[in-house]
Amino acid sequence: MAVSDAQFLAMVDGLAEVSLAHAADYTSFSVHGKRFGYFWPRTHTTGLKQTISEQIALVAERPDVFEVQFTSGGFGWVVVYLRKIAADELRELLYEAWQLTAPGSLVEDHPPTFT
Repeated sequence: MAVSDAQFLAMVDGLAEVSLAHAADYTSFSVHGKRFGYFWPRTHTTGLKQTISEQIALVAERPDVFEVQFTSGGFGWVVVYLRKIAADELRELLYEAWQLTAPGSLVEDHPPTFT
């Protein structure tokens, strides 16, 4: 149960209309100009947008896998340790982060493929 950096980036690549922005220490992911995730290769972690209730539940349930990143605009962001999560669970969390951010019409055109 671990997700490699390459596997994670392939998951991101599978989402519709995502743009990447590379900085010195991280890459950020946006859809239609709105950010929904980050990736830090040095620590093999990602930060994903979630609802605040989901953020609280994830961190409380498994603090070895998730930690609070920050809250902003009514959303709670979580840090996910890629080496401590199953690919299916990460794929769902990534899709949820994208779905919270993408325009409704885009989400309707691209339903999840993992359900």
